[in-house]
Amino acid sequence: MWIADRWKDYEVLDTSNGEKLERWGSYILRRPDPQVIWNTPMNHTWKQLNGHYHRSAKGGGNWDFFDLPEQWTIDYPLACHTLTFNLKPFSFKHTGLFPEQATNWDWFSAKIKNAGRPIRVLNLFAYTGGATIAAAAAGASVTHVDASKGMVTWAKENAVSSGLGDAPIRWIVDDCVKFVEREIRRGKTYDAIIMDPPSYGRGPKGEIWKIEEKIHPLIQLCTQILSDEPLFFLINSYTTGLQPAVLSYMISLELKKWNGTVDANEIGLPVTNNGLVLPCGASGRWECPT
Repeated sequence: MWIADRWKDYEVLDTSNGEKLERWGSYILRRPDPQVIWNTPMNHTWKQLNGHYHRSAKGGGNWDFFDLPEQWTIDYPLACHTLTFNLKPFSFKHTGLFPEQATNWDWFSAKIKNAGRPIRVLNLFAYTGGATIAAAAAGASVTHVDASKGMVTWAKENAVSSGLGDAPIRWIVDDCVKFVEREIRRGKTYDAIIMDPPSYGRGPKGEIWKIEEKIHPLIQLCTQILSDEPLFFLINSYTTGLQPAVLSYMISLELKKWNGTVDANEIGLPVTNNGLVLPCGASGRWECPT
C-alpha cells in the first residue's frame, strides 16, 4: 500500500463503527467511512468535536458544527514547495481535499522536478486542484479540467493560497471526455496525464459518466494526446470494482508502445490511535523507462 504519511496538519486520529475521526489543522471532524467495518472502543477524543457528519438511512446526510469556521487552511510539505489548501465542509461529508492523494503528489512531483526538461501535465476530473498545484509547484505547466465551475474556482483559490497564482496553469470548465476529443483534433500533446474520475457524475450539459463504461475508452483517447516522450500516467479510483490489478491491466494494455513500467496499489492513511492504515482507494501509475 502507498501511504500518505508526511502530513503535519492532518491525521486520522481513530476509526471505529463505520466512522473516522480526523484532525484538520486545529479542528476535529467525525465522518462516515465505508471501509471502517470494525468496531473498537472509542476514547474521550471522539467527543471533542468541531464537526460531525451524520449519514441518513435515506441517503445523504447532514453536518452538526461546533465552533468550526466556515473556512480554514492546512498546509502540506511537498519536498519542493509548501502547498496550502482552503477547507470548507459541504454537502455529502466532503471538505474539499482527499489527503491520501499526497502519496501521489510526492511521487509525480519528484518525477517532474528530476525530468530535466519542461513538462506539460493534463489533470482531468481535477476537483479542487491538489494534483494541479503539486505539479505546478514542481515546475510543470498544467491544464486543469473539471466540469464544475465551483470546483475550478476553489482550485484557483488553492493555487493563490499556495503562492502559485501566477504559475502556468490553464483553468478549464468542461466535460473531460469532450475536452480530450477536442485536444486530439487540435493536435495538442501532454507529457503526463492525471485523472481522478468519479464513480458516477454529470457533465455541465447533463452528460452522464459511469466509470465502469467510460474509463477504458477515456484511457484510449488519452494515449492520442501523449507526447513522444511521456513522463507518467496516473489514474486514481475510489470505485470498489476498479481494484489495483484492473487499473494496472488497462494502463499496461494502452500504453505498451512506450515501454514504460506499470505499478498499481491501494492508497491509505495511517491511523494514530491503533496503528492501522485506513484504505482510501487505489492508484495505477505508469512511468517512462529510467
